[in-house]
Amino acid sequence: GGETSAGGLPIDGVVSDGWLAEWMQKFQQSDKLEQLPQPKNLEGQLRPYQLYGYSWLTFLRKWGMGALLADDMGLGKTIQTISLLLREKGTKKKMSAPVLLIAPTSVVTNWEREIGRFAPGLRTYVHRGATRLKGREMREAVKGQDVVLTSYPVARLDAESIQSVR
Repeated sequence: GGETSAGGLPIDGVVSDGWLAEWMQKFQQSDKLEQLPQPKNLEGQLRPYQLYGYSWLTFLRKWGMGALLADDMGLGKTIQTISLLLREKGTKKKMSAPVLLIAPTSVVTNWEREIGRFAPGLRTYVHRGATRLKGREMREAVKGQDVVLTSYPVARLDAESIQSVR
């Protein structure tokens, strides 16, 4: 019947259970990528290819899948991601929990500046510096925040504190 092969070996079917079965069930639905309008509260104008990238990120998020934006530097990966965060906040009126955004140390300040410029409505907590909060104090500080922004080295050093936050 519907037999196919992979690497010359016949495949009669795929069986999954638990969370994987639930996730795979989603793919029985037919859905297609549609270009979304940019978020109303974005301070700026997405270029057509950025709008497509933002729509693609939203589509994948709907299906519970991750994504990798790997275009050339300066083409707007940051604003596409900020647009996704604005959509998340706008759809639900508030984030159910802060989004953890980890970036190379050299671009944490750029992320902070870009969020402030394009999405001043996103409440952002920047976790860095020698006097940064940890443990319970950090958990209190990030309550009600939309984005927690930090660097890879700090995330590694403060993994326990960061993992204690939902």
